[in-house]
This record gives sequence, C-alpha cells and structure tokens, in this order.
Amino acid sequence: MTTPAGFPTHRPRRLRQTPALRRLVAQTRLHPSALILPVFVREGIEAPVPISAMPGVVQHTLDSLVVVARRAQQAGLGGLMVFGVPSHRDAVGSGADHPQGILNVALRAVRSATGDDLVLMADLCLDEFTDHGHCGVLADPGRRAGAATDDARRRFPLRGPLIDNDATLQRYAAMALAQADSGAHVLGLSGMMDGQVGYVRTALDAAGYADIVLLAYAAKYASGFYGPFREAVGATLRGDRTTYQQDPANATEALREVALDIAEGADLVMVKPAMPYLDIVRAVAHASAVPVSAYQVSGEYAMLEAAAANGWLDRQRVVMESLIGIHRAGAAQILTYHALDAAGWLEESRA
Repeated sequence: MTTPAGFPTHRPRRLRQTPALRRLVAQTRLHPSALILPVFVREGIEAPVPISAMPGVVQHTLDSLVVVARRAQQAGLGGLMVFGVPSHRDAVGSGADHPQGILNVALRAVRSATGDDLVLMADLCLDEFTDHGHCGVLADPGRRAGAATDDARRRFPLRGPLIDNDATLQRYAAMALAQADSGAHVLGLSGMMDGQVGYVRTALDAAGYADIVLLAYAAKYASGFYGPFREAVGATLRGDRTTYQQDPANATEALREVALDIAEGADLVMVKPAMPYLDIVRAVAHASAVPVSAYQVSGEYAMLEAAAANGWLDRQRVVMESLIGIHRAGAAQILTYHALDAAGWLEESRA
C-alpha cells in the first residue's frame, strides 16, 4: 500500500498542540546569556535622568550604574555595553581617553563591582565626546579626499564635513588603551573608520593587552533608527554620518566590511540596526568565521514601547518575538535595551 504524500497523513499541527510540545520542537531558543544591555552613564548628575524618547531607560549616575550592573550579573545577561555622556566636549574628544573621563571612571567602577562575572563592554567611538558630534577627527575644511593639490581642493571643494580617517585611528588607539586600563573586557569599535580594527589591535598588543576582545561594528548602517540615542548621549551632531556609515540600500559591502574586520583581528562582528537589516544578519552569519552580534537600537526600542503604551501591541509578546527573530536570523548575541525585562520573562517561562 502506498503511503500518501500529504494530508491527512501529514499533520504539522500535531507538534503545536500544547506549550510542552511547542517547547520540545522549538528550533530557536533564547537565553539571557545571549543578551547584552546597553547603558548610559552621565557625568555631573546626582540622580538618574529619564530619557524621554526611550521610556524606562535613563542616564545613570556612577552609583546607579553599579546597581544595574549587579542586576545584569544576577540576571545572567551576556554583558553590559557602557556609553559615556561627558559634561565637556571638544574637537578631538579629549575626554574619551582621559583617565578621569566619565566612561573610564564608570568602567573601573563596574569592573570593581562585578569582576569577571559580567562581560564588561565599552563603546569605542568619539561621537559622545566631540563638540561636533562626529565619530572621528574633522579634517581641514579645505581638504578634499583624493585631491592631491591645493588647486584641486579649490576647484573641487568638499560638501559637508570630512572625517580624517587616519588621524581618527590614533585617537581610537588612545581610547582603547584607556578602556583596557580601566578594566573593559570587550571594546566595541563603532566608528566605521577604515582600518580601525587592525590599528587598535596592534596598539593593544604592543601595550600588553593581547587578551582584550574586539567587537567590530562591521556593518553599521547610516540609519534613522538611531534618533532616540541622540537624546541619550546628548549628541551635538549636525548633518549625518553617511560618508562613513553604510548606505541602507547596500548589502554586498556589509560582507566586505566583515571580511576586512575579521582579517584585521576582530573577535566578534556586529550588524546595526537589527530588525530592518535581518537579511544582513543572516548573510553575515553565513559568511562569518567569528560570532555575530546584532544591535536592536534605540528607535526599534522606542517604536515597541510607544505601540505598547498605546495598547496597540502586547509588550512582552512583541519584545520576545522581535528578539527571537533577530536570534533566528543568526545573531548569537543581541544588544537590546529590553535585556533585563527579557531575562526576567525567560526565567518565568522556565519556572
């Protein structure tokens, strides 16, 4: 007797009948250790300051930062990514590598409190520390990339700010050494400068920091979804970062950027943002020889929170669905402002 090829013999719904059956065959399993909580620490405040565009997220004091770091440790999160918000900014971001700069002070405080029980990550970029808000050092306004003579620069003036890529690498190296000195386990190179991974790796190795992990923001897109982050770090940016972050229309160059960063010594690579770029997450995960992370950015967080606050979506359900989708696409680690809530929900589901 020939076995029928389809219905009624094949009934996929059999495996969906009960929560226990669905758990048994679940292909994608999310764990708190896959979640990384981004946090902001602000210089010169006496109490946490709410971020209006990101309900539930604050700019921390040093004391409240240590409290949330301990919560992250107890919740079993994969790590904490720390961003500094200084009270003073200048053209070259001097506070980024100063021993008493807010980010470096914060790193020391968290490392002292949590030791090696929580992976401590530091944002390695100048945008929070520069008065112009760009991720690097600005070049001479009269310079044009590729124009070798003064006459060529006059005839072909640059439209918009130009970042001096190679001068910026020197600042990144100084920042990396300061963050390593301050106890960071992982440095998140987020500036999208050419050669940043290799330059920083060389500087760290020469200084005896060969064990410091580098997380390269290899495929960071020039996205409108970063909007609420600007408030979170008190950004001074005018214009945009389209000359160094990736064009949202392009996919192939993401694989090129990833390959270059891995060749330069990246231990982890990242795609940012997450949900609008799940195809990129998937492609990078297939191509990468190192673990792949994705950042569910401030705008993604704000949209979910706004919809939930209006009663349009079930907050817990859509947050977890979004994180599972990012994980399913290939991200082994997810940076998300929902990390603590998600860890709690995961714990409840196992109880």
